[in-house]
Amino acid sequence: MPLYEARREIDVHARASECFTVLTNYERMPEWQSRVVDCRVLSRYDGGRASEVEYALDAELRTVRYRLRHLYDEPEWIGSEYLGGDFRRFEGAYSLNGDADSTHVEFVLRIDPVLRVPRPVARLLNEAVMGRALDDLKARVETVASGTQ
Repeated sequence: MPLYEARREIDVHARASECFTVLTNYERMPEWQSRVVDCRVLSRYDGGRASEVEYALDAELRTVRYRLRHLYDEPEWIGSEYLGGDFRRFEGAYSLNGDADSTHVEFVLRIDPVLRVPRPVARLLNEAVMGRALDDLKARVETVASGTQ
């Protein structure tokens, strides 16, 4: 089974709580996350935080769909458990470490895409999907934190 793992990091000029809020506002994710074409909350925990979320992602070669159960340690961590979709395995986590002015965001993703993906294509997807995801997050959080949106 091919398993692809990638880790990306970025610094965001905002508090960890602001990053956490943007990342967990799933219904708005398609507005700012360039690869997410649809995102729907399917269930919520008793406290109101989204539990099960369904995604549709433009992976350049085709749109992929999957469902995740999200786990939280607010505002430092958002994890996920794979519930089903176009992958054999899909799990990831955001770690948010910062102070009043800046947050270091680390994104770890492990996927088994069912079909073997050549290494050059896997690298392309890593840059196009993961790299873009963090760039989009940085832009969105810094815009929201500055009060311009």
